[in-house]
Amino acid sequence: MKNTVKRWAIRPAADNLVVETLSAALDIEPRLANLLAQRGITSFEEAKKFFRPSLEDLHDPFLMKGMREAVDRIKGALESGERIMIYGDYDVDGTTAVALVYSYFKSIYAGNVDYYIPDRYGEGYGISFQGIDHAENSGVSLIIALDCGIRSVDKVAYALERKIDFIICDHHLPGKELPQAAAILDPKQLECSYPYDELSGCGIGFKLIQALTSEVSPETDLLPFLDLVATSIAADIVPITGENRILAYFGLKQLNASPRQGIKYLLDSGNESTKGNGSAVEEPAKEITIETLVFTVAPRINAAGRIDHGRKAVELLIAEDEVTAKDVGSHVNIQNTKRKDLDKLTTEEALAIVASNPAYLEASSTVLFNSGWHKGVVGIVASRVIEKYYRPTIILTESDGMATGSARSVNGFDIHEAIGQCADLLEQFGGHKYAAGMTLKAENVELFRQRFEEVVAASITDEQRIPVVVIDLEVDPSEINPKFYRILKQFAPFGPGNMAPVFISRNLADDGYARIVGGSHLKLRLGKPGQPWFDAIAFGMGEHLLSLSKGIPADVCYTLEENHWRGNVTLQWMVKDIRC
Repeated sequence: MKNTVKRWAIRPAADNLVVETLSAALDIEPRLANLLAQRGITSFEEAKKFFRPSLEDLHDPFLMKGMREAVDRIKGALESGERIMIYGDYDVDGTTAVALVYSYFKSIYAGNVDYYIPDRYGEGYGISFQGIDHAENSGVSLIIALDCGIRSVDKVAYALERKIDFIICDHHLPGKELPQAAAILDPKQLECSYPYDELSGCGIGFKLIQALTSEVSPETDLLPFLDLVATSIAADIVPITGENRILAYFGLKQLNASPRQGIKYLLDSGNESTKGNGSAVEEPAKEITIETLVFTVAPRINAAGRIDHGRKAVELLIAEDEVTAKDVGSHVNIQNTKRKDLDKLTTEEALAIVASNPAYLEASSTVLFNSGWHKGVVGIVASRVIEKYYRPTIILTESDGMATGSARSVNGFDIHEAIGQCADLLEQFGGHKYAAGMTLKAENVELFRQRFEEVVAASITDEQRIPVVVIDLEVDPSEINPKFYRILKQFAPFGPGNMAPVFISRNLADDGYARIVGGSHLKLRLGKPGQPWFDAIAFGMGEHLLSLSKGIPADVCYTLEENHWRGNVTLQWMVKDIRC
C-alpha cells in the first residue's frame, strides 16, 4: 500500500572536540562546524578545500588506466589525418560528453571529425552495429565512445573486423569480459588506481581532453568546457564529492559568468515559462545552481533523445551563435512539451493499473507493461510511480517486438543487483544501484514480474519500504540569520554526497497565511510568536492545512533557499515533511 508517513532519521551530532576545533579555526558557529564534521570534514585544511575548491586539486589524468594508450592512439590519428568519430549515448550525460569532446577536436584538429548519437528507437542504448556501419561508410578509422561501450564486446569486435579502433570512455560497471579496444578509460575497471571513480561519462571525456591538452594543445583553455561537465554531473546524479565537486563548482561559475549559447537559450526559455503575470519590476538574476540544471536544463536536453533524436541536443550544445541556438532550442523545447504530456498521461495510466489490482497494491515491487507506452518516458514514469507507491519499480513498453524499459529504486535498495538475479529471463540489462534498463522477450514479462517480486520481497528491508527524511540539525527559527545562511551557501554545490542540509524546527505555528496553491501544495508563514516568520512551501502537503489553521503546533523539517520575487530576495523554507 502507499506509504503516507515518512521516517525521520536525525543524524547524530559530530564529535565535540572536532566541532570545537573547526569552529575556532574557521570562526564559525558550532552548528555550522557540526554540519561540516557530519560531512567528514575534520580539519582546517579539509574545510579550506571544501569551501574553496581549486582546479589544482584535479587529479593527473594519466593516473587513469588506459590514458597513455588513449592519448598515443589519438596523437597517431591526428598526425596521420585519420577520420575520427565521437560517439555517445542520447541522454544528457552522453550528449554533453559528445559536445565537449567534439568541440575540443574541432578546435585543435584540421582533419575530419564528426559525431554520432544512436537513435533511441532504431538502435537502442550504447554502441550499435548501425553506428559502426555508418563509421565504416564514412571512412572512419577511430571511434571515441563516451558514456557507453564498456560492455560492448561484440560491437567492438565487429568494428575491429572493419579496421576501426575504439577508445572507450565510460563510467558504468564493466562486465566479466572487456572489449578489445585500443584503450579503455573507466575508473571502475579492475586494476585502475585512479583516485576517484565517481566521474560522470562527460567527466571521463573531460579527463581525456585534459590529458590531450597537456601534450597536444597546451594553449587550450579548458574552463569553457566545464559548463558541460557540470550539466552532466547534475543530470546523471553522480556524487558531488571529490573531483566532481571541483568540476561542478567551476562549471557553475562558467555557467553564471558566460553560459554557452545553447544552454543560455534553455535557461532563458525556462525562466520565461515560469514567470509570473508580467510584473513591471525587473527580477534580479537568479544564480544558476545544480538544481537549475536538474529541473530546467536537463529535462529539455533529455527530451531531444526521448521524443525525437539526441543529435538535436548536441547541435544545441555546440551552437556558436544565438540564431542557431534559438532555432535548435525552440525545436528541443517543443519536444520537451510533448515529453511532459506523454509523461503525465502514462503516469496516470500506470497509477490506475496499480490502484485497480489488489495484488499490485500489496506487492513489494511494481512491474508494469503496456505495449503502447512511449519508450522515451518510461524512466520518468517509474520515478513518478515511486512517488506514490514507494518501492522498486520497473516500467516496460514494446519496441521492435521486445519488452524494454527502465527501473528505478528506493533509498538503499540495489535494483541492479535484484535485476541481475533474473538475468536468465532477460536479453540484456545494465545500469546502476538506483537505475537500470533492460530488454526481454514479451512472453517473459509475467515470469520476470513474478521472479523480480520474489527477489525484492526476500531482500528489501522494512526501513527501505518507507521514504526517509534525513535531518542534519535541529535549529530554532531565531537562529536562522543572514550570516548563518551566507556561510551555509558556501556548502554548495549540493547534490548526492553533499546534500543541502535539512533542518528541523519544533512547535511551530502558521501566522494565518496558510493556503492551498496549485491544487495540493501548501503555502505557509512559519515561526514562533515574538520571532521572525519565514515563508515556506510544502509541495503535495495540502492535507495539513486544517491542523495548521486550527493552531495545532507542528514539527517541520526543511531546507533553506533564496526566493526571488518582484525585485526582492528573501529566505524561504522548502518543507520536506510536517508532523502536527
